[in-house]
Amino acid sequence: QVQLVESGGGLVQPGGSLRLSCAASGSILSINAMGWYRQAPGKQRELVATITWGGRTNYADSVKGRFTISRDNAKNTVYLQGNSLRPEDTAVYYCNLTEVSRFGGLNYYWGQGTQVTVSS
Repeated sequence: QVQLVESGGGLVQPGGSLRLSCAASGSILSINAMGWYRQAPGKQRELVATITWGGRTNYADSVKGRFTISRDNAKNTVYLQGNSLRPEDTAVYYCNLTEVSRFGGLNYYWGQGTQVTVSS
């Protein structure tokens, strides 16, 4: 069982910045990747950014150039730095962890979510 705890959300003005953190704990066999997803009211959950434990990153087009994902392998922690934030970035941001099982399959875990509100 894996637990994910997000932090760093809050209220920020348009053009401002936030840094989100997600720390994984519990019995983790092997981490394949971690990432961030977000969901606004009435909208589908969408991918924001992912990073493999080898360091390969992927970003949604809507955040490219503004968001940066990084990780600390030793601490099983992933970060999301968001700059030049826009009102449309307002959403609950969820941390995701993909675990490699001992059989070679994948297990998926989600955090509780942290609210990011971009408003003047």
